Amino acid sequence: MQRKLALSLALTAAFAAAPAAAEEIRIMTGPQGGVWVPLGGALKNMWEKAIPGLQAQTLPGAGIANVRGVDEGKAEIGFGNSISTVDGINGVAPFPQKTTKVCQIANLYPQYFQVVVLADAKINSVADMKGRAIAVQPRGNTAEAITQHMLQANGMSYKDVKVSFVNSYTDAASMLKDGHAQVFTLGTTIPASSVMDVATGREIRLLGVDDAQVAAMRKINPGYSKIAVPANTYPKQDKPVDVIGYSAHLIGACSLPEQQVYQMVKTMAANVKDLATINKAMEGLTPKAMAQDIGVPLHPGAARFYKEVGAL
Repeated sequence: MQRKLALSLALTAAFAAAPAAAEEIRIMTGPQGGVWVPLGGALKNMWEKAIPGLQAQTLPGAGIANVRGVDEGKAEIGFGNSISTVDGINGVAPFPQKTTKVCQIANLYPQYFQVVVLADAKINSVADMKGRAIAVQPRGNTAEAITQHMLQANGMSYKDVKVSFVNSYTDAASMLKDGHAQVFTLGTTIPASSVMDVATGREIRLLGVDDAQVAAMRKINPGYSKIAVPANTYPKQDKPVDVIGYSAHLIGACSLPEQQVYQMVKTMAANVKDLATINKAMEGLTPKAMAQDIGVPLHPGAARFYKEVGAL
């Protein structure tokens, strides 16, 4: 009896001393040349440091693909864009059906849909893009969907342009620098490193939008808004340029444990300054702004933190 008791105690002590099984999560980021890749790496590092046993893996992605990836269980966390995530919740194209397993974690910063043209290409409007070579992200990227909407709002489609689907903003920038494309569309923060890359070798301009174009695009997706790229954001840009805007945010699987998501959001809120060193647009991000309702159900763990700090 004593030997059995001793063995039982020894086994109990051994199990107690064993480290807890690591919790693994996958984070879908974005294309190379965009800000989601370094932000994903920063979140990985801060979460692994703050949450014992957590291990995170970053994966390439894109706005629409990330929403589908989280909904289909291919990742637990992903970056998203408000306009396309809401389309997923509602089951609107390009989503084949409603996404039901995606929850809101936090709003992050405003996104700018930028139409970059070579200054010598004589492209002053979307209509002038007819027959021109355009570098666009692959299908599954939010900016690619917005490009289609922009053409549609102006009575055009991909049939009216020479479209090249490229794997990254970096590849698109190379096409403009080499003269293989005259137009490059992207959705990210400002100044975008890939646009600055083009500007080092070629003179560029941003194509602006007017109120009528914004209204036409809002009929396609009410999440679109007009936002100004301030003067001097890019070389030789001496005036503000109005472009299409939307919000970047963080989504997660609704099935993630409440306590884990609570800790993740709390860690993010405590490290905004570090995130802002990667993306200046996140400077001054507050829990109240993180908690703003954008039409995506809030994860219980995130809601718990926001209520705790008075943001909800």
